Amino acid sequence: MFILQTYSSAVIFCVITMLCWGSWANTQKLAGSSWRFELFYWDYVFGILLMALVLALTLGSSGQQGRSFLADYAQADAVNIRSALLGGIVFNAANILLVAAISIAGMSVAFPVGIGIALVLGVIINYVSAPQGNPVFLFAGIGLIALAIVLNASAYKKTSSVNQRPSARGLFISVAAGVLMSFFYRFVAASMFPDFTQPIAGRLSPYTAMVFFAGGVLISNFLFNTYIMLRPLSGTRLRFSDYFSGGFFNHLTGIIGGMIWCVGMSFSVLASDKAGTAISYGLGQGATVVAAAWGIFIWREFKNAPKGVDLLLNLMLLLYIAGIAMVIYAR
Repeated sequence: MFILQTYSSAVIFCVITMLCWGSWANTQKLAGSSWRFELFYWDYVFGILLMALVLALTLGSSGQQGRSFLADYAQADAVNIRSALLGGIVFNAANILLVAAISIAGMSVAFPVGIGIALVLGVIINYVSAPQGNPVFLFAGIGLIALAIVLNASAYKKTSSVNQRPSARGLFISVAAGVLMSFFYRFVAASMFPDFTQPIAGRLSPYTAMVFFAGGVLISNFLFNTYIMLRPLSGTRLRFSDYFSGGFFNHLTGIIGGMIWCVGMSFSVLASDKAGTAISYGLGQGATVVAAAWGIFIWREFKNAPKGVDLLLNLMLLLYIAGIAMVIYAR
């Protein structure tokens, strides 16, 4: 299977993760004018599973190191399969709340608040489990990111008070998504053999772990998304027949969104071998900067904001960038 050889290549993969995780939500924005997020999310989940299988059957089945996908799949034990599946279930519970928050509050709020919280808690959880990197720089970077979250929430409150947008609800859902999101990565990491060049019996390769993770996302979606369709956070109740009323573009944008996210997740998992799970996860969650930039500058989610909001947003972006740089330097 294909694996990374150096820390610098792992950082490059983390940057790609950052771009993927920060950009996939544009597909939701593109489909959002005519397509409810609950319906979009079905195709998004299908896209995750499709890309996980494609990567497993290509990169995960090539090269001389590690263990190829089909051989790895055949020898996987139940404990590690359950761990990867559980990671997918926890992620899906968090991500469906994040998608809901995007539909209510926008990318430039849901990502910095929700994913920012996930980054802070997730780095702590993953570092305690597998400590790698200088803790001073690592946690100093996390502190700057936490401050950036506070600034972003403040900017959103100021804007919502003028535009009469549902400030408290959007922020609350973002926070709930972030807390849940901080736990999923650890379950995926626990299912894999730690050194990708040294397979361990029963443990999963990163590619096999991603396939089971995607399976957990799909299975749990029949519970989580069905519930939200029947008891929506906003709007009217949906039926399954509504999904089949969508056009080709509606379904395609969701599938592409899921595939983009899965590339980011797969690259983050591959990078964890050389960078460590805490740093790999933390750098990937720098997607908040990318998503906030999309929301602020392209989608104009803070249009007509009151005086002083621009300063808060610029400080937020600078603190995020500085925090991410310190996380990189920690290794």
